[in-house]
Amino acid sequence: MDSSNTAWIIIRRMRIPLLVIIITFSISILGMTLIPGVDDQGHPYKMSFFDAFYFVSYMASTIGFGEAPYTFTYPQRMWVSACIYLTVIGWFYGIGSIVALIQDKQLARELDIARFRNKIRALKEPFTIILGYNNITHRIIDWLNDEGIRVVVVDRDESKIAALDLENFIPEVPSIAADVTHPDTLKLAGIHKRNCEAVVSLFDDDMKNTKVALLAKLLNKRVKLVIKSTTRTQSEHLHNLGVRYIEDPFQFISNRLYLALTSPNLWLLEMWIFGHILRIRDRETLPRGKYIICGYGRMGHALEKALKKAQIPYTYIDLKSEQYKREKSSAVYGDAEDYRELLDAGVKEAAAIIAATKDDLINLTILSTAKKLNPKIYTIGRENTLDDVTIFKSARINRVYILELILAQFTYLFIARPLAYRFVRLLHTKDDAWGARVVEALHTLLGENPIHFEITVDEEHAYALSREVRKGRTVTLGEIRRSRADRTQPEKIYFLLTKSAEGEVTLVPDDDTPVTEGMRLLVAATEESRTDFEYVINNYYELEYVLTGEG
Repeated sequence: MDSSNTAWIIIRRMRIPLLVIIITFSISILGMTLIPGVDDQGHPYKMSFFDAFYFVSYMASTIGFGEAPYTFTYPQRMWVSACIYLTVIGWFYGIGSIVALIQDKQLARELDIARFRNKIRALKEPFTIILGYNNITHRIIDWLNDEGIRVVVVDRDESKIAALDLENFIPEVPSIAADVTHPDTLKLAGIHKRNCEAVVSLFDDDMKNTKVALLAKLLNKRVKLVIKSTTRTQSEHLHNLGVRYIEDPFQFISNRLYLALTSPNLWLLEMWIFGHILRIRDRETLPRGKYIICGYGRMGHALEKALKKAQIPYTYIDLKSEQYKREKSSAVYGDAEDYRELLDAGVKEAAAIIAATKDDLINLTILSTAKKLNPKIYTIGRENTLDDVTIFKSARINRVYILELILAQFTYLFIARPLAYRFVRLLHTKDDAWGARVVEALHTLLGENPIHFEITVDEEHAYALSREVRKGRTVTLGEIRRSRADRTQPEKIYFLLTKSAEGEVTLVPDDDTPVTEGMRLLVAATEESRTDFEYVINNYYELEYVLTGEG
């Protein structure tokens, strides 16, 4: 991938055509200078090399601007006639070689690499390298672009890179088709640069993800890694490599199911962080009673773990078991054998059924069949790709787990909203009574649809507050959440989490918590109160008013 490759390919491809053109020109020019002519006075003369070069140059490319500098003699015209065919053949060969060079895949590849390298070199903002382009990473890129976080994409498939280019992301997303498991590719993507903050690898192949993690760690020890893993053994291996953030979509779903069964308020807080309204709808309340799991693969095992932990009775149907295959006479799901299998599993008495296979069509068929046998049963479906969203919505399934969307959401949160990600993780250490208090406080203060945002106490994001704290002035969280219209009234602001510059994290801090330089805040608010809050912490007069009543 050396920068001289492009020039070398051009020289190698064009050396013979150039030699042919040079030789044909040389022969033509030499003949023109040797053959005697007659000037306008009738005196003999011989062309100079310049006159011969000038004439052959326009003759070879156009065949005809007249005879110069004097009318030619017959010997000269005979030589010119021969040279016309000679030089035209040379030019045709040269032009054909240029056309072939333009179409040369190796040259096009080197030009793409050169353009990509220049774009990476020009990146001055922090950026994230995303390996692989698909539905998941498309969502992630969209969200990161909205946050102003630059993204670089590498995928081996040229058609996917072409599709990404057609998306016309703003700001531009530099992309290249290359083997992501090759160290030179990661270097080309800028992993060595100081402003490279993270590498994301969410391939379905765990070994490929592990190889990427190992290479990235060797090339840049400080870069954050977001790596997908779907088995416990692989996750442990990644932990041993020092990978901090490992994404297991089945574990995410297992945790969510457990929270929904045992701590609905904690489940609601987690879902609110991802865009859910701050209220549990009737259809989102999971029933108590027996559950049936259809599909006993990785997701089935993860769901089983959640049900066991929540002490919920369950049974499962393993569609891949040898016994099931022997008893089934049809390759189509939904026939008489499948009805009998569901009846044997107790579908008529079950409270809920979970379709957790890798096939979206089979999942839909399972739930549809279960509904016919038991119209009151609660249905939960696994949706593997974002392509089938419309179909699943039309099927009126009570709850749908979309693997690609869950992966995209957690990846985005980890990269762009680290405090919100930490908040979600810490929720799992609390009980539902704590969650109920937080939900009630948020609901009373901010309503059903509050927003959340993160802010750092520094000169860039909180100019006035940062200056006052650095001077040694004591300012508490309770003081900066006073209304700038009436300081005796609280602003519609709720602090969900703080993280000090030293890394100390506090979940739902008290109002008397002192603000420190470099502290990061996760804040819940309304759109209006967010604007007011940011105005207070950045304006001296507004800050002085909420602190002292003056200003």
